[in-house]
Formats: sequence, C-alpha cells, structure tokens
Amino acid sequence: MRDLGTSRPRLATLALTAAAMLAFAANSLLCRLALQTGGIDPASFGAVRIASGALALLLIVRWRAGSARAAVARGDWISAAMLFAYVAFFSFAYVGLAAGTGALILFGAVQLTMFGSALRAGERFVPQAWGGLGMAAAGLVYLVLPGVSAPPVLGAALMALAGVAWGVYSLRGRGAPDPLGATAGNFLRAAPIALLLWLPFTGVAHASPAGVALAVVSGAVTSGVGYALWYAALRALSAMRAATVQLSVPLITAIGAVLFLAEPVTLRLFLASVAILGGIALVLAARRKK
Repeated sequence: MRDLGTSRPRLATLALTAAAMLAFAANSLLCRLALQTGGIDPASFGAVRIASGALALLLIVRWRAGSARAAVARGDWISAAMLFAYVAFFSFAYVGLAAGTGALILFGAVQLTMFGSALRAGERFVPQAWGGLGMAAAGLVYLVLPGVSAPPVLGAALMALAGVAWGVYSLRGRGAPDPLGATAGNFLRAAPIALLLWLPFTGVAHASPAGVALAVVSGAVTSGVGYALWYAALRALSAMRAATVQLSVPLITAIGAVLFLAEPVTLRLFLASVAILGGIALVLAARRKK
C-alpha cells in the first residue's frame, strides 16, 4: 500500500511533465503549420497568441485563487518585454524555418544563455561541462553553416534571438513565489506591445479562420495551459531534472514535423541534434555531480 501511495504522485508528475513537453513542442508545429499554409501572417499570429495566452492564464489563475488581481500584479514590464521579444522573433523565424530546425536552435540558444548567466554569476565549470558547452555551441554553428541543407540565415538568427529572450525571461522568473501568476501578468503586459508590433504590418496582415484558430490554440492551450501543467510538474522536479527533461522538446518537435508537416530529417539536422543535445546533457550531468 505504501508503494502504491508513493507511485501515484510520481505517475501524476510524469503525466504532467509529458503533457507540458508535448505542449511546448506543439507551439513550433502550430506556428509553422499556420505560416506554411499562408493562413496568417507572423505579426498577427504573435499578437493573437499572446492575447489568447493572456486570457487563458488569467482564467486559470482566477479559477485557482478566486481572484487574479494579486497574482497578476507579480509580473513586470521587463519580463513582459522579453516574453514579447520571444514570441515576435519566434513567429517571424518560422516564415521560412523548418519546425524541427527551429526548435533545435531555440532550445540550444535558451540553454546557452542560461549557462552563460551561470558563468557570469561566478559558477565554475569542470572540464566535462566546458566540453559539453563547446560541443553544443559547435553543433549550433554547424547547423547554420552555408550549404544545401542549411536553414535560412535570417530565420536562424531570429530564432536564436528568440532563444536568448526566452532564456533571459526564464532567468528573471526563477524563484518567483507564484510563477503561474507572474506569467499571467507578463502575458497581459505583453499583449498591448504585441498589438503595437502588429500595426506596422496592417497593410500585409491577413488571417483566415484556420490561421486564427491555430494561433488561439498556440496561445490558450499549448502556451497557457501548457505553462500551467509545467508549473504543476515543477513542484516535484529538481532544477536539474527539469532542465534535463526539456531535452525531449526538440526531439518531439522533429518527430511531429515529420508526421504532420512532411519535413525531412536531414543528416545535418541529425548530427547537429546529437552535438547540441548531447553537449547540453554533458553540462547538466557535470553540474548535477558538482
């Protein structure tokens, strides 16, 4: 009976974690699908995603606490600006970037940003960690080197900037007493900024019902509900386990891109994935031992 009692929370954590990773991977697939089919432009996609995410998170926080005002007040404008930058660069990057490649660049840039912050804060890396860091950086460089199967330079650069913005956003929110409430507040603050971004593109803006629906699902479900699931799972995960499990997101995205978007898995993408994800895993393992 004792084993059964302890296994239930573990199963719940596993289910929450798996659902959150699927949601994060789905963000790339939904954005790429919406833009690939021409159902919506990137500025409109980003604006709808942030607005629908803000509404979903506000409803979740209100349902959880009965009042959203105190929780939402924990957000701040700098974090909201980083959130907006992530969504904006993410949306424009996927105009010409494959979903699997974009997810790998995004994840690599996020992790390298966070590792760089740790070094700047005075953390000392052992040789294994330095080797992993160099391996991951080399994988990113190899992925974007000119060649037949290289991704578009502009798309790769925009996705790298999205990763840096998300890394900074994650660092600013680390240790927040109510991360879900703070995220809801940041989404609400980012919504008017997203509308300002959309205004210069009104001349070329377009959105079909299918395109809007994909953006709403990306904002309300795979972002809003996805973050709620992830924060619930984090209660039972150590920082290293949380970082390690996120290694699955680019792989899930690549598999989903093959199944739903008919994207090929190139040798360049495979080798870069091994280098980037393997290098990050080495850094995480070294930090865990330390």
